[in-house]
Amino acid sequence: MTDSPDRDLTQGPIGAAIFALAVPMVLEMVLESTFAIADIFYVGKIGTDAVATVGLTESWMTLVFTAAMGLGIGAAAVVARRIGEKRPDDAARAAVQAVIIAVACAVPIGLAGAFGAPQLLSVMGASPEVVAIGATYGRVLIGGNVIVMLLFIVNAIFRGAGNGKVAMHGLLVANVLNLTLCPALVFGLGPFPQLGVTGAAVATTVARGAALAFVVAKLLRGGAGLHVRREHLRADAAAMRQVAKISGTAMLQVFIGMASWIGLVRTISTFGSAALAGYTIGIRVIVFALLPAAGLANAAATMVGQSLGAKLPERAEKAVWTASAYDVLFLGAIGTCFYAFAPEVVALFTREAATAAYGVDCLRVVALGFPFYAYAMVLTSAFNGAGDTATPTWINFGVFWLFEIPLAVALATRGGFGPRGVFLAILAAFSLMAAVSAVLFRRGTWKARLV
Repeated sequence: MTDSPDRDLTQGPIGAAIFALAVPMVLEMVLESTFAIADIFYVGKIGTDAVATVGLTESWMTLVFTAAMGLGIGAAAVVARRIGEKRPDDAARAAVQAVIIAVACAVPIGLAGAFGAPQLLSVMGASPEVVAIGATYGRVLIGGNVIVMLLFIVNAIFRGAGNGKVAMHGLLVANVLNLTLCPALVFGLGPFPQLGVTGAAVATTVARGAALAFVVAKLLRGGAGLHVRREHLRADAAAMRQVAKISGTAMLQVFIGMASWIGLVRTISTFGSAALAGYTIGIRVIVFALLPAAGLANAAATMVGQSLGAKLPERAEKAVWTASAYDVLFLGAIGTCFYAFAPEVVALFTREAATAAYGVDCLRVVALGFPFYAYAMVLTSAFNGAGDTATPTWINFGVFWLFEIPLAVALATRGGFGPRGVFLAILAAFSLMAAVSAVLFRRGTWKARLV
């Protein structure tokens, strides 16, 4: 399989273009999701407190993912637009500016994690036992966030250029390493030390580092749809402002969405470690399904950016509705399987009855909203691909903070539903987000967005 793009995305049948884009992007996201599944699979063998550690630390990692995904949205939008305009040098220049911004964001987050991991866990309601076993895990994972940040950014750059194969290949390398190192370091297999839950963080960091080296080499070597040369390797104030303008709002957009999960975790944690561990397992499995579906959404974003760059707005709109239909079929099928086989799926990660019961309930309730979220994912990605990051930011704020979190607290506490109240709130939020996104997308104002 070559890393070179094999088609002009602004020409030819839309369905074929989406398929060519989506296959490597979906596979990329499948590989990305295996990180979460592999870690929780092995850590789940240690015990409930270990799983709770992963859940709480991942809540703080939302800051990293917020910055990385926000910058990725901005970088991909600008790169896609420039590729559509047939301006590859400007695309490469924008890519470098995104990397510079990413490093600047990663350093303070890394310092906070390296020195304050125990305090961060305590703030999230962790028990003393969870803090004791999870402090080093947090230091490694959050302290090494620059690797996660840069990997997200460079992968987004290649997606914007219409080449998801590079990111897919890099994550394949990372997963082979992670699946080898994670059990070895968690349990102390062969010559490796037994690090427990910390081993999962070390394995993930090392594996992502290898993937980063791979994709950066491709970026500098060229021949993969985008070539960063020596003359591009400098700060460019105008290009940086361009990326930062879109990325700043995109970061806020992602933060609003991802920080809402912190509010949900905080609500769940009041019901004990078993509820928190079950929720963590359920959400990890759900992410395993949502990330591949996000591959189709990313394909739609790239089609929108390049089509608008080529001054073909109607092609952009048609691509979005086509990708939405594909995503609904994909996520709907997975949601049906999750609902039917939830006990068997959760049993792969824990044998503790109380934890398993919460995990099954989480998986079944949230899976009912998968078709709605499929639409929402593609439509909000389309706004981002057009450079209109403000619209999905307002959607996220209204749906997650003004609707989902208050509803979760009300149902879980005053409504007497307990943890299930949180799961029901997630389902309701998915449905509302799809409806609002569709109404705003049909207005078509995103077509006139300048990037």
